[in-house]
Amino acid sequence: MKQRTLVLVKPDAMKRGLAGEMISRFEKAGFTFADIKLVHVTKELAGKHYHIDDEDYLRSIGQKSLDAGDDVPDLVAMGRTIITAMCEFLSSRPIIAMILEGEEAIPEVRKIVGFTNPIKAEKGSIRGDFGEDDILTANKEGRPVYNLVHASGNPEEAEEEISLWFESSK
Repeated sequence: MKQRTLVLVKPDAMKRGLAGEMISRFEKAGFTFADIKLVHVTKELAGKHYHIDDEDYLRSIGQKSLDAGDDVPDLVAMGRTIITAMCEFLSSRPIIAMILEGEEAIPEVRKIVGFTNPIKAEKGSIRGDFGEDDILTANKEGRPVYNLVHASGNPEEAEEEISLWFESSK
């Protein structure tokens, strides 16, 4: 099934000069670029992307820290701390936002990107090959995990995110 998905090349990847390699991997996998742009992200846009006011979402983010082995007494509070830091991080330098199209784009792009926690990401994936961080270290240092890239997780999320990042694609 042909799908569209959003991919964001995050500030850590931009700083390390990995954008071209990442784009090349998506091209080699046969995806079409429906749109691509350099974005100076505002904290407002980052907050909308990361659902800063959605307690269920914040709880799910806190759960990732718990799953990684961190001691998390309040999942929502942990999620809010992480997302607040993520919004600051995402707006720290220009990023690349792109809409990729292709067969089974959402799950296939997520395979290329790799597992969220870079130290557990599969070799051959972007995070597995270039990731240098992990959730526990990021939590101890009070910052978001530097995992290089964001990719939509499901069709509903992809539609919402594409609409948010690319007004002309609504």
